[in-house]
Amino acid sequence: MADETATVASTGITVQIVTPVGEVYNESNIELAVVNTQGGQIGIMRKHVPLLAALTINELLVKSNGQMDTLAVNGGIAEFYNDLLTIVADSAETSDDIDVTRAEGAKERAETRIAHAQNDHNDAELKRARVALMRAVNRIHVAAIRQGK
Repeated sequence: MADETATVASTGITVQIVTPVGEVYNESNIELAVVNTQGGQIGIMRKHVPLLAALTINELLVKSNGQMDTLAVNGGIAEFYNDLLTIVADSAETSDDIDVTRAEGAKERAETRIAHAQNDHNDAELKRARVALMRAVNRIHVAAIRQGK
């Protein structure tokens, strides 16, 4: 009986991330997933209560086998039910897939767009440029974590 309990307890949760381009991540036996919602940061483990939450542009932390992995998640929603965390995101990347040079270029372009939008008093473009900047900074941040910076 004790062996069955140990096996069940060690199975953890499954984390699945889907974007308009397709599935980005699908792993089982996750001990802990930390999502950043519009209401704050939430840690999710096995047997967590069901959850539906809007996500912010931020990192997703996933702990498996004692190691933390970080993913860049750019908005979307998270649903947790029956030990399955499903994230439907606008875009998402694992830290290994992030092209830092490309992300830094996107950051520079977004900063230029922000400056132009402010000069032109274009509020709609300013909002879009700020979102682009947040996404680029998130990608750079997640890549830096992977590199231990």
